[in-house]
Amino acid sequence: MLTTVVFDADETLLDLRPAVTGGLVAVLDEMRRRTSAAAGVTLAELESDWSAVFGELKAAPVAEIRRAALARSLARAALVHHLDEITDLFFAQRFALTRPFPDVPPALATLRGRYALGFATNGNSRAERCGLSGEFAFELYAHENGLPKKPAPEFYAAVVAAAGVPASQIVYVGDSWEHDVVAPRRAGLRSVWLNRLGLPRPRGCSPDAEVFGMAELPAALAKMGVDAVGV
Repeated sequence: MLTTVVFDADETLLDLRPAVTGGLVAVLDEMRRRTSAAAGVTLAELESDWSAVFGELKAAPVAEIRRAALARSLARAALVHHLDEITDLFFAQRFALTRPFPDVPPALATLRGRYALGFATNGNSRAERCGLSGEFAFELYAHENGLPKKPAPEFYAAVVAAAGVPASQIVYVGDSWEHDVVAPRRAGLRSVWLNRLGLPRPRGCSPDAEVFGMAELPAALAKMGVDAVGV
């Protein structure tokens, strides 16, 4: 019996990329306002700075990784001494622009009558700051209270504990093959791959279902052959 549906945040429920781009555009505009040395800095370079630091810091909190990326960007125009201000600017814009995909609110409304809903993420997209306040029975954020990031087994153990039901009654929904399909199944949860981009399915572990948008999720859960319960 499936009782609980738990969601990843970024690129699953939340359309993050336009928000991050908007935050970086605000940063670049501020850099250019502060110094002519930033005139030659490009948005593509600011975007690449995330990739440049992510490999070394991927186990760190996302906010720390973004701060390190911004420090690298500011160094391009000798503005690192403004890191605190620029970081605040980026996150203010990023959260102001982060909103659910259009198919998310109606899908959550449909599912809420059948399942308990949870929110569990590696990122720093807090539900209340991204247009999802009050949508979930529980929320979990990596690096709060010592919780490690996905795909650590402890992350999924925390999901099970928060749900208060056996792992077999929980389905995890997300866009990351490794984090939202392989690792949850390894931890005894069911999984649904939300493949918004229509990517080829990797070999190996298979999800219990694959959907290409949230509107397909209620039917996909029904096809998994389990009964929903009222919550």
